[in-house]
Amino acid sequence: MTRVRISDDAVAVACGADEVSSAFAAAGASVERVSSWGMHWLEPLVEIDGIGFGPVSAADVGAILAGSCDKRIGLIAEHSFIARQQRLTFARAGKTRPLSLDDYAATGGWAGLTRARSLAPQALIDEVTGSGLRGRGGAGFPAGIKWQTVANAAGARKYVVCNADEGDSGTFADRMLMEGDPFQLIEGMAIAAHAVGADRGYIYVRSEYPHAIAKLTAAIKLAAPRIAPFGIEVRVGAGAYVCGEETSMLNSIEGKRGEVRAKPPLPALEGLFGCPTVVNNVLTFAAIPHILIEGGAALYDSHGVARSKGTMPIQLAGNIKHGGLYETAFGITLNELVHDIGGGTASGRPVKAVQVGGPLGAYIHPDRFDIPFDYEAYTVADALIGHGGIVVFDDTADMGHMARFAMQFCAAESCGKCTPCRIGSVRGVELIDRIRGQGSAAPDAVSRLPQMHNAAKQAPTREANLQLLEDLCETMKGASLCALGGFTPYPVLSALKHWPEDFS
Repeated sequence: MTRVRISDDAVAVACGADEVSSAFAAAGASVERVSSWGMHWLEPLVEIDGIGFGPVSAADVGAILAGSCDKRIGLIAEHSFIARQQRLTFARAGKTRPLSLDDYAATGGWAGLTRARSLAPQALIDEVTGSGLRGRGGAGFPAGIKWQTVANAAGARKYVVCNADEGDSGTFADRMLMEGDPFQLIEGMAIAAHAVGADRGYIYVRSEYPHAIAKLTAAIKLAAPRIAPFGIEVRVGAGAYVCGEETSMLNSIEGKRGEVRAKPPLPALEGLFGCPTVVNNVLTFAAIPHILIEGGAALYDSHGVARSKGTMPIQLAGNIKHGGLYETAFGITLNELVHDIGGGTASGRPVKAVQVGGPLGAYIHPDRFDIPFDYEAYTVADALIGHGGIVVFDDTADMGHMARFAMQFCAAESCGKCTPCRIGSVRGVELIDRIRGQGSAAPDAVSRLPQMHNAAKQAPTREANLQLLEDLCETMKGASLCALGGFTPYPVLSALKHWPEDFS
């Protein structure tokens, strides 16, 4: 009997994988649902004896079984998109059944936890610190230092919290891992719990991820005997973007309004329910089991450049021909990612801009595509790596409109706690509208004021409004309580700098 492997990842299902699976089963094939390889442009991707076919529809099933299908792509593992990667976090992608404990154990699962529990907590933290692992959630803070702070903090109880509120545009690595390799996340959290002395953990998942929530819930139940006495609970968020900020997320878990807390105190000292708390995101915890196997820390440190160590699951999205997940060591350039790997735009038109790091990331001009993908290089370039999402735009994009969207997005998603974010974003939308309409008959706010003085009736010039927009952005960057208000200026200022003609 022919054995067919088809992903049950949300992208594959959305593209028709369930219908393809049913068609193969009806034709007498043995169907196995596995995790996704991450080649989204080929979904539904079908694998038979290592040979891939895609994108497949139910109508192609007969031809595939007869050996006459023209959608054959060859050995998946040797496909250029896969073969060039350096997969650690996603080493099992496409190869294992997500909820099979046997598959997980057969591919090295639980080896990291077994070794971690043979070490003293301090030795374990030292290994994580020595690996150079930095948080993959956006800020890039060293994971080992955070764990050390929690371990040293005084508290009757400590917690481990996974931030799985993946809300950035163009990001899907967290979802893929939770749906495709949930035991890896659970193992990483259990290792962190042993390091800091926690017995309880939470995974905060956005409600828009029903497949991930179902997989995690089932996986936690299956893994419970293995990770005991540590216990994990899934908490579902209500879709607020600001709950991706760690303190707002902690409030939400506690049943409070998702609102940013002032810092200090840091969550590592006073986090969930006022207790010392480790807060990392999905990709950070998922990297831990690989680091804790024998020699894993040195191997992880050998990848990457300078202070950006290890690998990064980079998500290629937007107007790109070969969209999907590409894991590689830090140091790769945008030119390689967008053109050599991604194949350029799906529309076939020239690339105009790339946004890295979600809706708060800077827009990067093709002239700067030689910037190496590492935290420090992006900081120098006034850009963000964030969660590793890359969204591509072709030359039809209106960057003035995209800058306005950044301010509009911030205004809609602000928790309202601080004035620069709550009010500054609204004023930012108004300013950009004013600048883009300058020279037309559009009324200006100043012209509507009482006629107290001739100077008051004079609308600001375009140059004055541009300066005011830059001043507003600097205020938001320096005075906002969290990254929502603090990073919104990045896309605005980068669009203004590189595409001033789009603000006409």
